[in-house]
Amino acid sequence: MENQTFGQRAKQTTMKFLKRLFLIIIVLGIGTLAFFYWGVYERGIWAGKVLSVSEKGIVFKTHEGKISMESFGALKGTSPIAETRDFSVEKSEADVLKELETAALKGERVNLHFVKRYMRFPWRGDTKYFVTRVDVQKE
Repeated sequence: MENQTFGQRAKQTTMKFLKRLFLIIIVLGIGTLAFFYWGVYERGIWAGKVLSVSEKGIVFKTHEGKISMESFGALKGTSPIAETRDFSVEKSEADVLKELETAALKGERVNLHFVKRYMRFPWRGDTKYFVTRVDVQKE
């Protein structure tokens, strides 16, 4: 076995370091992407009436909707102020989508349980808000 020169050993050490650095960067990148994709920033409930549910998109078909929430002003006797929120429904939530469509057609008041994700991805939906459950309010 012949002796390696200083230059050869330095080159091997540098290559080993660069391979490890590249692997660390890849693992951190995948971890960050997974965090933004599956991480939940907020959970909550909206109460109101579902105004619309539709399928949108040219390349990526997503399910989108809109809910109207009436809130009352601070003064008694004032008329309600209608606030609307947009939301998305993931493709895997077929039951939720069917319940939303039924509630929209009947004009029923509902409670929408939602999660807010950190980022929006075009194949997932137009918003960061995703409805996970629908509770129809009994009158």
